[in-house]
Amino acid sequence: MSNDARTLVPPMAWNAWGDPEAAKPLSDGIRALLEQALGVTVSEIPAPSIDEVQVRPSSLADVHRDALAEFVGADYIRTDDQGRLRYAGGKSTLDLLRRKQTHQDAPDAVLLPGSEDEIATVLRYCSQHGIAVVPFGGGTSVVGGLDPIRGDFAAVISLDLRRLDALHSLDETSMQAELGAGVTGPDAERLLGERGFSLGHFPQSFRFATIGGYAATRSSGQDSAGYGRFNDMIRGLTVVTPVGVLDLGRAPETAAGPDLRELFSGSEGVFGVITRVRLRVHPVPETTRYEAWSFPDFATGAAALRAVVQIGTGPTVLRLSDEAETGVNLATTGNIGEQSVTGGCLGLTLFEGSAAHTESRHAETRAVLEAQGGTSLGEAPARAWEHGRFDAPYLRDSLLAAGALCETLETATTWANLTALKTAVTEALTASLAESGTPALVMCHISHVYPTGASLYFTVVAGQRGDVAKQWMAAKVAASEAISRTGGTITHHHAVGADHRPWMAGEIGELGVKVLTAVKQALDPAGILNPGKLIP
Repeated sequence: MSNDARTLVPPMAWNAWGDPEAAKPLSDGIRALLEQALGVTVSEIPAPSIDEVQVRPSSLADVHRDALAEFVGADYIRTDDQGRLRYAGGKSTLDLLRRKQTHQDAPDAVLLPGSEDEIATVLRYCSQHGIAVVPFGGGTSVVGGLDPIRGDFAAVISLDLRRLDALHSLDETSMQAELGAGVTGPDAERLLGERGFSLGHFPQSFRFATIGGYAATRSSGQDSAGYGRFNDMIRGLTVVTPVGVLDLGRAPETAAGPDLRELFSGSEGVFGVITRVRLRVHPVPETTRYEAWSFPDFATGAAALRAVVQIGTGPTVLRLSDEAETGVNLATTGNIGEQSVTGGCLGLTLFEGSAAHTESRHAETRAVLEAQGGTSLGEAPARAWEHGRFDAPYLRDSLLAAGALCETLETATTWANLTALKTAVTEALTASLAESGTPALVMCHISHVYPTGASLYFTVVAGQRGDVAKQWMAAKVAASEAISRTGGTITHHHAVGADHRPWMAGEIGELGVKVLTAVKQALDPAGILNPGKLIP
């Protein structure tokens, strides 16, 4: 492999989230909280270096390796242990716990194709020879979406799409751009920003996730109140399958049968490899306004958010932390606003656009929130949230290394069912972790809002007990059962992957599973694409 090709590896640390240089030690406030509330004695847990890890030997036969190398170029295939290990999964807590083991599984090879023709050739070959293929974007999955599951296949390869990194076109009149699947969030904003436009999609994984990954997982960004989910932005898709290529989205809207774009949005690479996406874009905002709010309790705050979204006053960001999450912020920072706050729930609003537009929407939203019992905290908490909004996974990693268990999960439901679902999930997590021998701190915030309902995003912190992977899986199962039983969706924006797959039949019904299976059979008859994900 050439020196140039050696740089084509995932940008994140092999055993942690993100850039190792951005990792931060735990603050004194968080250390005190762990010890006093959860009984965690903070101590650094040693982990193996990448040189100490023994990786499962590649089972890709030499004849197949040579053929695949010919398709993509010898510089763009990796079969060495460390190169394969970097593609061994995503960045969930379970993924990171596996990275602490000295013996680990990994794909049998990593390919970095540079064109749709190369991808088509690879998929046809792998289909003919029984080689599983896992499409790989930014590597940010937290639901087992990148696990190299072989099943009955002879081998499994990871297909890294980072070389598909172009802005193919920008229609400034229609405000539509076509981007390669390997373009990262920051690069999308840079490429579009140079022409005066923005996509406005900012999930917590923004710094590393890719356009193709956003589409394949039905991603939702933190500015969804203003710009919608990623599937709302999609105007067209190019998808390469083992049996051919689909170019979908001839017009902005159509009545020519079911919209096949929706079939591939959220398909997680099990039907085909998304190679480029046409997207709705908007001019770079002229101005941004911020305001944070305090509500006496979660029910009051949720009712206020519901009023805002149902009236349609138009904030770009609209979020609400519950009492526990607000309390932790207060305990670890000492201050969450310009006014004195001792409890309650923190709400955040942000407005983007022209000066006149942001002013009018801000004023109307402010009036609604005040009428609903909110107290303004000024700009500072909202600005502070925006400044650090992509950094939470670094804290999760530091907590894991210090002996605490930390993970997140999310769901969504109707406004009428919101309190019941929040209570059920909180009680399920608390009870399961108590059975493992530790108290738990369960925090929650409303992360995305819609006229008919909202998304609940939970953060769980507890002490590590015994086999930590089994400890968390028991809690995850309990929470997932509570979600299914109480009328929530098993996933709002993290996708299904392998982790949520057991609950898919309950979500879409047995007939729904047959529909997905039939689509899979038509597009991927050998079943090589991302096996073990999405479809029960």
